[in-house]
Amino acid sequence: MTSNARVVVIGAGLAGARLARRLEELGASGGTSGAPAVSVELVGEEEHRPYNRVLLAEVLAGRYAPEVIALPAPSRLTRARVTGIDRATRTLHCADGSVIAYDTLVLATGSNPVLPPLRGLFGQGGHELPEGVHAFRTMDDCLGLSKAVRPGARAVVIGGGLLGVSAARALAVRGAQVVLAQQSERLMERQLDPSASRLVHQHLTNLGVEVHTECRVRDVRCVGGAVRSVEMSDGYALDADLVVLACGVHPRVGLAQDAGIAVHKGILVDDELRTSDPHIRAIGDCAQHEGTIYGLATPALEQADVLAELMASEAGAAGNANSRYTGTRSLTRLTLTGQSHSPFDLAAFGETEPRPGDDVIQLADATRGTYRKVVVRDDRLVGGVLVGELGTVGALARAWEGAEPLPADGAPLLHLLTNDGGS
Repeated sequence: MTSNARVVVIGAGLAGARLARRLEELGASGGTSGAPAVSVELVGEEEHRPYNRVLLAEVLAGRYAPEVIALPAPSRLTRARVTGIDRATRTLHCADGSVIAYDTLVLATGSNPVLPPLRGLFGQGGHELPEGVHAFRTMDDCLGLSKAVRPGARAVVIGGGLLGVSAARALAVRGAQVVLAQQSERLMERQLDPSASRLVHQHLTNLGVEVHTECRVRDVRCVGGAVRSVEMSDGYALDADLVVLACGVHPRVGLAQDAGIAVHKGILVDDELRTSDPHIRAIGDCAQHEGTIYGLATPALEQADVLAELMASEAGAAGNANSRYTGTRSLTRLTLTGQSHSPFDLAAFGETEPRPGDDVIQLADATRGTYRKVVVRDDRLVGGVLVGELGTVGALARAWEGAEPLPADGAPLLHLLTNDGGS
């Protein structure tokens, strides 16, 4: 990439917005005759300015206004839907007929919600969800739900992962009668062990959420184009004014596939976030690095920072030519709050289930509703689950990320697990 290169980023989510801002900051100090070393254009489909998707549940709960979760926007933000990539001419074709040229293209297209194969979800040959049925991925999804929810509304949330738990809590805070239907045997089974999952279950129950596990929804019933109930696999029907689909996400790779870029589950990238086309990079939820698609905020931001350093350096600006992305040891964290309840924190990192020979330290306090478990292997902290009012997450995460040997007596680790005041 040369000086004054045209960089176009498709996707104005966390990863894309972070990259564009960092490139502007790094590129502003380079170039010739006072001109920026990199010209950055961020292309996003949504009408809203870039925002922090992680906090959408707090907007739905009424804790934050939409503008509170807005991200700093770069100077050049184009609202358009890209329909195709012409790699030969290095141009993008948009739905409105416009064409955008690039020297280097970055795909930060994110992911789409998984829409389960439920009978009645779509009409004959249709693609629009029925009235009252919502995905929960974008600001428009969030605002649509927020407008529809009211005290006493009957809401069914399908999916008991991180997103489903967040949505159920937010709707309960807004006064809805919430049923959470989870197909697997426990909530947040990808992040939490059974003991921690039971505490989350109890917390949601205390907020008035009716939780059903090992429960599969098979049918959405509509009248006049609006949802009225959902039917379970055993034939039991739940009345519903609102249905929230929180069944996971899949990487948004259509543009890359159509352009002939190498894709497996995500867009394949190397340590420099480069795709099979040397002029195209990919970051965030759409990228697959060393077989992993992270789908989390921290890896997306780390990838954006690494790529900004590389691209700025390539353009002769104040970047770091040796910057590489080698993977992220990410921590999942969720704070659940209610109108009359104290915050309920949970965090999970690394390997939460021990292997044979591992040491496990586990502390539980039923009265306070707290649970702490860490897994130690060869004198190193390899993972943990923490539930309750937490002040120890930061220190434990740093010990895990550093992968340093723990003191033989274990006293500092026990202090972290029993101390609520640290950060």
